[in-house]
Amino acid sequence: MASLHKQSGKPNWFCAYTTADGQRHFRSTQTSDKKAAQEICRTWAKAALHGDRLTPDKARQINADGVSSIMLATGVALPSETVRGWCKRWLETKELENEATSHLRYVQAIRVFLEFLADAADRNVENLTADTLLRFRDHCAAKVSVGTSNTNLRIVRACLNAARQQGLLSNNPAALIKPLKERGESKRRAMTLEEIQRVLKTCGHTPWRGLVLTGLYTGQRLGDCARLTWQQVDLPKQNVSFVTRKTGKRLSMHLAPPLADYLGALPSTDDPNAFVFPQFAKMAEGVTATLSKAFAEEILIPAGLMAVRSKNHASTGKGRKARHQVNEVTFHSLRHSMVTMLKATGASNALAQMIVGHDSSAVSARYTHLSAQDTVESINKLPDVTKAESPAAPSYPTGPKESNN
Repeated sequence: MASLHKQSGKPNWFCAYTTADGQRHFRSTQTSDKKAAQEICRTWAKAALHGDRLTPDKARQINADGVSSIMLATGVALPSETVRGWCKRWLETKELENEATSHLRYVQAIRVFLEFLADAADRNVENLTADTLLRFRDHCAAKVSVGTSNTNLRIVRACLNAARQQGLLSNNPAALIKPLKERGESKRRAMTLEEIQRVLKTCGHTPWRGLVLTGLYTGQRLGDCARLTWQQVDLPKQNVSFVTRKTGKRLSMHLAPPLADYLGALPSTDDPNAFVFPQFAKMAEGVTATLSKAFAEEILIPAGLMAVRSKNHASTGKGRKARHQVNEVTFHSLRHSMVTMLKATGASNALAQMIVGHDSSAVSARYTHLSAQDTVESINKLPDVTKAESPAAPSYPTGPKESNN
């Protein structure tokens, strides 16, 4: 039985209640409001009756109910939202802040989180526990790479931190969960010179050749290469510039001779805003998944650098519930290769980092795949990967016309 008491000379109410072991307790409610003090006292008494059977989830629910009663008793509205409802609100806010590709990654991570929670996603966000977030991290790790698992956890942590800032959570349970350690080298790797030449041979004289040379000799991501415009290319000065969609960084670099030769051989155009690779730019609108898939199916698989993708089905153990296979070689491998070649020429970490737009030397180091022999035999320029092939002019339009001015 719980009861309220006043002590002489003290403004706040005191609560007297008995725990499951029969002991009597007397403590201040820290409030002079009698209605609020009554609800606090009832909450303590209710929790005390559970004794050793009081689980974290039950304690959180009792606390939430008690706070709700206190807020109602004092006429103050209690902030409340389901996990699903809050995630929806948060994504709507992030859509205004992020690029389309980044926002899609947020949407995917939240979708995976809500699917993992199932019916619990429709419970109050305050019911989330650190144990739930730990199981979510491990659930992801069983299906996707460690890097993807950590990204999912990071996005959910940001979502719940925003909920805490809005008063929907007293603390962020995801803040207690450590990301998984990536052991060994990343499964994605740089292409060797021989592999790059096999890719170029498979490309033939199609636009894929130009896209591969752009990715290799600029180190930029697939979407940025596909959306390259002639305004970004200065052939007389042998420069190319980018504003990366992922980071918003402005980059300007010298055109490597093989790429400059390729771009210089393209038919001319009067429109500086024209895409260098119009068909690829169209495929890369919004997200690059379609273009990435096409590159795999039309180039990497025929070149023998990727296994033929089998259809996913529950009977084969492959599908939405199966762990995704991480391909060692993708278009992104060209970005690894660019850094590797730069380091082989004796370029400093800072220069390599600046050219490809990495945010830290730690990230740059992850993209380097050098042997001791590469370091000893470093050369003074990037290798010409087209050297072993017979040159041929491309057969599709969009190069810049020379100006008489």
